[in-house]
Amino acid sequence: MMRYPAELVSPLRRSYEGQKVCVTGGAGFIGGHLVDGLLALGASVTVIDDLSNSTLGYLAERIETDPERVRFVQASILEDAALAEAVAGCAVVFHLAALGSVPRSVDDPERTWTVNATGTMRVLEAARGAGARRVVFAASSSAYGETERLPKVESMAPSPRSPYAASKVAGEQLMEAWAHSYRLQTISLRYFNVFGPRQPAGSAYAAVVPQFCAAVQSGKRPVIYGDGEQSRDFTFVACAVLATMQAGGVDRAFAGEVVNVGTGTRVSIRDLARRVAQACGRADLVPEHHNTRAGDVRHSLADITRARELLGYKPFVELGEGLARTIEWCRQGGAADHAEP
Repeated sequence: MMRYPAELVSPLRRSYEGQKVCVTGGAGFIGGHLVDGLLALGASVTVIDDLSNSTLGYLAERIETDPERVRFVQASILEDAALAEAVAGCAVVFHLAALGSVPRSVDDPERTWTVNATGTMRVLEAARGAGARRVVFAASSSAYGETERLPKVESMAPSPRSPYAASKVAGEQLMEAWAHSYRLQTISLRYFNVFGPRQPAGSAYAAVVPQFCAAVQSGKRPVIYGDGEQSRDFTFVACAVLATMQAGGVDRAFAGEVVNVGTGTRVSIRDLARRVAQACGRADLVPEHHNTRAGDVRHSLADITRARELLGYKPFVELGEGLARTIEWCRQGGAADHAEP
């Protein structure tokens, strides 16, 4: 389980202790870590997940060890009755369920839109019907698209370059609309390239960090799409979870605000591959380059001023430490147990 700075999480305990919350997509990578964090703060958690992009795996352990506070509903967020059951009595709904991956959305735009946009509307309606106080939405830095300005600031106009990005921008707009139409508190967190232990690696749509780690530890050269000079703001999963718990628990009335969650630093994909190879003791495994993928953006970097001001957020794990933790998890065989189904 992740450890968080006491000075950042202790003020949140009074918001969560004894409270019921719901996490859509709670069997997934970020969702599972969020469930851990919420339980540590004293909340009771209901997870709804159809397991189409995850396995019950780690969550099953949590249910077994703490069945009084962890409940699981296996269903899609598009199933209204199951969704209503999951959010019943919950004060806060954390909406993380989605079809991720830019390349996957290019391959299947309709499914991506249905789950990510229509599904978000269903979650908002279910939360409203249940009398929830707040909905926290997992948005995406892909909303910024291919703009030259760095860092990315929330006041910039969205410019989605993929069906995935468009579906996430639609989710943000739904959050704002429901806040103003129904006085439901909502906030959207634009995650910047979250990585860490328990992130799936066994898929063509896997994120770059687990892909690199899995390849190098298997003695294979990591694959870079493009020239490798594109850059990203890589955010360790514990930092993303901290911001998410803060968004659900801080004593502030939200009305559809959009907030970046990153680190405020960036690294090139080429440099990332070098760091992973060196950390694994395989500096000889230089990357091989494939064609650039449709929908990918060139550079991404978060301005996290608003997150600091509204949430009290600050990243507490830098890239090197995060990579070390992730690689150690992979070495222990974790990646094989968390491949996508």
